[in-house]
Amino acid sequence: MDYISTRGEAPALGFCDALLTGLARDGGLYVPREWPQFSKKEIRALRGKTYQEIAFTILSPFTNGEIPEATFRAMIDEAYGTFRHPAIAPLVQTGPNSFVMELFHGTTLAFKDVAMQLLARLMDYALEKRGERATIVGATSGDTGGAAIDAFAGRERTDIFILFPHGKVSPVQQRQMTTSTAANVHALAVEGNFDDCQNLVKAMFNDAAFRDKVNLSGVNSINWARIMAQIVYYFTTAVALGGPDRKISFTVPTGNFGDIFAGYCAKRMGLPIDRLVIATNENDILARTLKTGRYDMKAVKATSSPSMDIQISSNFERLLFEAYGRDASKVRAAMESLKQSNGFEIGPQALKAIRRDFRAGRASEKQVAETIRKTHAETGYLLDPHSAIGVFVASKKEKPNTPMVTLSTAHPAKFPAAVKSACGIDPALPTWLADLMHREERFQIIEPELKAVETFIGKHARGKTTAGAER
Repeated sequence: MDYISTRGEAPALGFCDALLTGLARDGGLYVPREWPQFSKKEIRALRGKTYQEIAFTILSPFTNGEIPEATFRAMIDEAYGTFRHPAIAPLVQTGPNSFVMELFHGTTLAFKDVAMQLLARLMDYALEKRGERATIVGATSGDTGGAAIDAFAGRERTDIFILFPHGKVSPVQQRQMTTSTAANVHALAVEGNFDDCQNLVKAMFNDAAFRDKVNLSGVNSINWARIMAQIVYYFTTAVALGGPDRKISFTVPTGNFGDIFAGYCAKRMGLPIDRLVIATNENDILARTLKTGRYDMKAVKATSSPSMDIQISSNFERLLFEAYGRDASKVRAAMESLKQSNGFEIGPQALKAIRRDFRAGRASEKQVAETIRKTHAETGYLLDPHSAIGVFVASKKEKPNTPMVTLSTAHPAKFPAAVKSACGIDPALPTWLADLMHREERFQIIEPELKAVETFIGKHARGKTTAGAER
């Protein structure tokens, strides 16, 4: 299997090349040339297996035989050995047919840990095989940065630079990025919003000279391996609830469209998913797009769910590519229109294809707070604001007799002010993070200018190759 760009003008790559490249040279995103297929019999065979065993089965076809089987198994075991729950992504029942999938049992209490812990090990392997170092850059609206820094801290073959919007992430999220003592970690507080951070990362990838000089690689969900790793928990959850012999629906708090796109991938691979429901906050570009057929950017509003305060959903490009029957020229035209006029029209057939697989809903700030309060009062279960958006939207989209699973993307203690304001409870950090808010911070405030960011990275990155190795 190889990987092709959504814009059709970059070379097809093998797994390790796509992993280290991140963004395609034509500005597009890599997707597998074909979707591995799992029959109902093969999915039934996953019953009773551990998360790690299922991960190996589901992910192996994507690696193209480039990683020895024993090595890949060890990577998976090591990555998920960092989690504090044996199920990795356990289910909690909150109603007759309503479930929450807890994705916050990793080291930084967010769903990003699921992919990031594996991604770091995959990159280490690929770089060591080549005798190279890489400069990792990432943009974060909160959770990606902490998860990436934790996963890559102290790794000899990578320097990591995370851009986050200054003053626009929660205090816990900021400390998870700024208190690492590892010499290869650099946190950059950008005077702007998340879209500014993401645009800077894309601009660095599109600057060929800089990209080659520092051997740039990415950890945002533009990197296919991030999406790939997230496919696994759709399979583990569906199997736990009776799949493939009954259909399951999923509601996903959505900003950059990566997490829910992983669900779409699972469906394309043969997992019987009924509905994939996009849940947005007041930055509801995706809900509006499904309703109107037009992707139209507006100004970003600050909300209690900062990880979803986004107007440019990068991974939506991957869905467009599929909806247009993999016609890269149509994707290029849409992305050019987005760049020139902040929006684009989706063709009628493509829109029909998207609406066949997806539903969408939004939650206002008032509805988020009320959902946190009501859920806790009725069930004793505490939600963070992002997960509350999912639960609220799920409640409007449920079908009788079809289990509805909401992805809980972060631990409530990452957003204590919003949770306390909603229900009066101050959620405590787990004991291993109890001193987080007292740790010393280390970060650089920087203007949202490409030259300033590239200069800083160029000064602190350690170069392309390890001692004695040829590129």
